Amino acid sequence: DFVKIIVENSGEDQGKMSCTAEIQAAFILSSIVTFFSGLFILLTSRLIWRGIEKRQKSKGKGIFLVNDIGHRHSRSLSFQGAFRDRIEMLLSAQTFVGQVLVILVFVLSIGSLVIYFINSTDPVRSCSSYQDKTIPIDLTFNAFFSFYFGLRFVAADDKVKFWLEMNSIVDIFTIPPTFISYYLKSNWLGLRFLRALRLLELPQILQILRAIRTSNSVKFSKLLSIILSTWFTAAGFIHLVENSGDPWLKGRNSQNISYFESIYLVMATTSTVGFGDVVAKTSLGRTFIIFFTLGSLVLFANYIPEMVELFANKRKYTSSYEVVKGKKFIVVCGNITVDSVTAFLRNFLRRKAGEINTEIVFLGEVPPSLELETIFKCYMAYTTFVSGSALKWEDLRRVAVDSAEACLIIANPLCSDSQAEDTSNIMRVLSIKNYYPNTRVIIQILQSHNKVFLPKIPSWNWNSGDNIICFAELKLGFIAQGCLVPGLCTFLTSLFVEQNKKICPKVPWQKHFFSGLKNKILTQRLSDDFAGMSFPDVSRICFVKMHLMLIAIEHKSVCHGYCGLILNPSAQVKLLKNTLGFFIAESAKDVKRAFFYCAICHSDVYTPELIEKCNCRSKNHRHMAGNCTLRLSLTLHLWVWPRKGGGPSLKRKCPFGIVQEVAYISPPGTQGLRISLLELGETLHVLSSTPSQARQLSSQRDSVTLSKVTQPVGGPCQLNRRHTDFQPLVFLYVALVFSPSV
Repeated sequence: DFVKIIVENSGEDQGKMSCTAEIQAAFILSSIVTFFSGLFILLTSRLIWRGIEKRQKSKGKGIFLVNDIGHRHSRSLSFQGAFRDRIEMLLSAQTFVGQVLVILVFVLSIGSLVIYFINSTDPVRSCSSYQDKTIPIDLTFNAFFSFYFGLRFVAADDKVKFWLEMNSIVDIFTIPPTFISYYLKSNWLGLRFLRALRLLELPQILQILRAIRTSNSVKFSKLLSIILSTWFTAAGFIHLVENSGDPWLKGRNSQNISYFESIYLVMATTSTVGFGDVVAKTSLGRTFIIFFTLGSLVLFANYIPEMVELFANKRKYTSSYEVVKGKKFIVVCGNITVDSVTAFLRNFLRRKAGEINTEIVFLGEVPPSLELETIFKCYMAYTTFVSGSALKWEDLRRVAVDSAEACLIIANPLCSDSQAEDTSNIMRVLSIKNYYPNTRVIIQILQSHNKVFLPKIPSWNWNSGDNIICFAELKLGFIAQGCLVPGLCTFLTSLFVEQNKKICPKVPWQKHFFSGLKNKILTQRLSDDFAGMSFPDVSRICFVKMHLMLIAIEHKSVCHGYCGLILNPSAQVKLLKNTLGFFIAESAKDVKRAFFYCAICHSDVYTPELIEKCNCRSKNHRHMAGNCTLRLSLTLHLWVWPRKGGGPSLKRKCPFGIVQEVAYISPPGTQGLRISLLELGETLHVLSSTPSQARQLSSQRDSVTLSKVTQPVGGPCQLNRRHTDFQPLVFLYVALVFSPSV
C-alpha cells in the first residue's frame, strides 16, 4: 500500500498510537490534492464551456436550430436559477430555517475547535484511535460541514471565486482529513486549527440572535473576532511545526511545546515585545514569525487601540447630564462638527461680554473627533458633550431636554442634499415635541418652503418661544431692507456678528469704523434711581455720564400684563424699578455702570470709570426671577400722499417673515385703500390724519397710545407700493426688537 501503518505500543496511553511521517503526509496531502484538483477541474470546465459557446455562435446552423437551442438553454437556466435562489435564501439567513442553519454551522465549528483544543494536549506525533470518544463526534460534525459546503457550492454563481474563499479553504483543509481518518482508523491534529477562522462570523451570529444592536457593539465584536481568530490560527500553526520539526531534517530540531505556550508566543509577538522564554526553533516556525510580526504591527497598532477607544468613549460620553438647580443650560443637536461648534461657541458665549451663566450641552450622534474634543476641553466650563440621538427618548432624557431653556437644532449648510438635511431636522423636532411638548425648540432650516411643516406640529407654540431660522430668507431680507434703508444691513451685522479678523486701519475713517465694530447689543438691569424718569432723560444720563447708548427698555404694562420691548419710547413712558435696558456698548463691564449708578454719589461724576458700586445705598438690587419671551417685531409707520387722482394702492411684503405692525396714514379725503391678504402675523392700522398729526403720531411710539387712535383691519395683510400712484415715502421708522430671556 501507499500508506503503511505502523502501530507501536511503547508505553503510550490506551487509545494513542504514534503517527509516522507517511500518516501525517496522508492527512496533509488529502487537503492539498483536493484543493488543487478541484481548482483545476473548475478552471478547465470554464474554459471548455466558453469554447463550446464560441463554437456554437460562430457555427450558426440555422435560425430555427439556434432558437431551439436557446429555448432549451433558457428553460434549463430558469430551473437552475429558481433552485439557486432557494438555496441562497436559505444560506443568507433571511428565513427562520436559514438562521437556524447558519447558527448551527457556527456552533458545530466552535465544537470542532474545542475538540481540537482537547486533543492538542496529546503529543503531535501521536494519533488518536477510534477508542477516543471525540473522534466519532468530530466525524459527525465534519459530515454536516460537507453537506453545508455542497449547498454553498451549488448556490455560488462564480465557482472559482467560491473555491478560493476563506470559508471554503477552511472546509477543504479540514473535511478531507476526517474521511482519511475513517479509512486509517486513526486521527491526527493536522490542520484542524483552521476551524478558528470561523470565529470571524461571530458578529453575524450575534446580530441574528439580537444580542448586539448598537454600532459600537457590532464594531467591537468584529474587532474581537478578528483578533481571536488570528491568535488561535497562528498558535495552531506554531504548535504544529514546532512539535513536528522541519520535514527535511526529519524532525530532529523539534521541541515539545503546548498549545497554551504557542498562544503565549503569538501574543508576545503581536505586542512586539518578545520575552525570549518561549521561542521558535524550527526554520518554518521562525519564517512564520517573521511574516507574522509584520502583520502584528497592523493588528496591534490599529485594532487593539480601537477596541480600547470604544470602551473609553462609551464610558466617557454615555453618561447623563446632571441638572443643577438654578443653573441654565441649552441643548444643541443636529450638525455637530468642528466648524459648526466653533462658530456657535464664538457667537454664543461672547467671553469678552462678561460672565456666562448658561451651559451648553451638545447631543451628537457620533463620538467627537480629536479636534472636536480639543475644542470641548478649551470650553470645558461651559460645554458638555453627550453621545446620542435626538430621535431616541433615552438620549433626550440623558440630556434633560425637559429642563433645558431651549433646544437648538443646527443644520449643515454645506450638505449636498439640503432637502434631506431639512427633513432630518424636522424629524428631530417631531421627536422632541412628541416626548417633551413644552420644550422650546429653535430650528435652522436651509430651504424656506420647508417652514410650513413646522407650525403644523400639534405642540408647536410660537408664544412659548419656538422659532425657525432660515439664513437664506434672512439674506434676502437684508438685501431688501438695504434697498429701503441704505446701510441698515451693515449696521445690523456689525452689531450682532462678532468680527474676529484683525485689520490695522490707516486712515481716520477706518479707525472710527473698526472702532464701531467693537460695539454690540447688551442688556443690563437699570438702577432703581432711574425709576419714575422718562426714557429721554435716562438715555441722556447714560450717554453723558457713562458713555452708553440706551436704545430700548423692557416695558411691562400694568393694565394688560404685557411684557414687551419698546425702542426709543416717548417721554410719556416712565421707567419702573428693575427695568431691563438694551444698550449699544463694547462690553458688559461698561453697561454695568447703569446698574451701579447712584443719584446721590454720582450726580456730579462725568468720568465713566468712576461710576462704581457705592456704599451709601441700603437698597438691594435684585434680578427678577422667571422668563419673559419677547417676539421679534418690525413696525413701519408710512405716510404717503397721491400724485394723481384717486386713492393709493399700498402693498408691502415683509422681507424677514416676522411678526409686524404697519401703520398707514392717509391724507385727508383719500379713500379706496386696497389690501391683499398675504403675510401671516401682520396687522394693518389705517389712519386718517393730517401731516401734522402724522408727525405727532410718529413721535408717539408707545403701542398702547397707537392702538387708541387707529382702526385695526383684521387679518394678515401684505402691502406693496406703486410708484406711479404716489410719491416716495416721507417718513420711515424701523424698530427691531429682540427676545432676551430675563
